Amino acid sequence: MSQPVSPGGTDQGVSPSMILDLITGKWRAQAVCVAAELGLADLLKDGPLSSEEIAGIAHVSADAVYRLLRALASVGLFSSLPEQRFALTPLGAYLRSDVSGSLRDFARFAGHEISWQPWGQLADSVRTGTPAFEHLFGMQAFDYCAQHPDVAAIVNAAMTAATTTSAAAIVAAYDFSQIGTLIDVGGGHGLLLASILKTAAEMRGILFELPYVVEGARDLLRREGVAERCAAIAGDFFDAVPEGGDAYILKGVIHDWDDERASHILRNCHRAMRPQAKLLLVEGVITPGDEPDVQKFVDLEMLVLTPYGKERTEAEFKDLYSKSGFRLLRVVPTLSPLSIIEGVRV
Repeated sequence: MSQPVSPGGTDQGVSPSMILDLITGKWRAQAVCVAAELGLADLLKDGPLSSEEIAGIAHVSADAVYRLLRALASVGLFSSLPEQRFALTPLGAYLRSDVSGSLRDFARFAGHEISWQPWGQLADSVRTGTPAFEHLFGMQAFDYCAQHPDVAAIVNAAMTAATTTSAAAIVAAYDFSQIGTLIDVGGGHGLLLASILKTAAEMRGILFELPYVVEGARDLLRREGVAERCAAIAGDFFDAVPEGGDAYILKGVIHDWDDERASHILRNCHRAMRPQAKLLLVEGVITPGDEPDVQKFVDLEMLVLTPYGKERTEAEFKDLYSKSGFRLLRVVPTLSPLSIIEGVRV
C-alpha cells in the first residue's frame, strides 16, 4: 500500500515558509511601487540622507518613510547607515528617473490603482473570465486612458520603460538591415522603432498610434535623433494601418486582445502589406509544461486588465497567423523574455 504524501517537510525540500514567501510578495511589490512614486531613489542619488531630511523634501511622515526605507533596505534597494540615514544601492538605482534602463515609471504603473485594484479582483476574473478592470472602472482600459490623460501618461511611460529592458535584445536577435520601410503598429512612444532605426541608417520608419499617444511619440523620436526618418501617424489599427511597409512590427499589441480582435488587427496589416512584406510580432511565447515562465503571470495581467487579452504558445500563434492570412516562418528568441514571431502573407 502506498504511503500518504506529506504536505511538506525537509525530506522533500519544501516548507511552509516557501508558500509564505509567495503569499507576502504583495508587501515587497507595493513598497517598491511607493518608493518609485515618491521618487526616493532620485532624492538619494547625490548621497545619503536621513529619514527626517527625506520626509521634509518629499512631504511625508518621517517615521513612515523610515520604516519604508528600512524594509526596502532589507531587499537590497537601499542600505541603512547610522542615525537613520539611507543610501542608494546599485539595484535601487534602477528606480531613478534619470538612468538608462530605469524602471521607475513601470513601478509607478504597477502600483497605480488602474493596475493594483484589478489584481485585487483576480478572483472575480477567474470566476467569470472577464476583465476586472471593466468591473471596477466601467469601461475598457484603453478607453479609460483615452479619457484620462494623466493616467495615459503613466501607462505610456511605463511601456517605454519596459521596452528599455528588451529593445537591445530585440535589435540584436533579428536582422533588420534589409528592411526599407518599417511600420510599427501600436508602438507606444516609439522607443523600439527608434532603437531599430539607429542601427539601420538607410531605413525609414512609420510609427502608427492612437491620437492621444502620438504627440509623446514625436517628442521621443526627436530626442532619439530619428525624427527625420520616421513619421508618427495617428489612427486606429481596428480601422486600418498605413500601407506600403516592407515589414510591420507589433510589440506587445496582440496579447492585449482575444483571437477574434487580434485576427482583425492582423488582417488589417495583411491588407496594407506589400506581397513580400514580413509580419513581426514581438511577444512572449509561453513555454510548455511547468517550467518557470514570467509570461504565465503576464497572462494573468492580461486577464484582469485587458479586453480578453492573453499570452499564447507557439502553436496558438501559428493558428492565429493561419486564421489571419499569414504563414508563421519561425520564432526567434531574444535575450529578453520576448520573442520575434516572423510571418509572411499567404
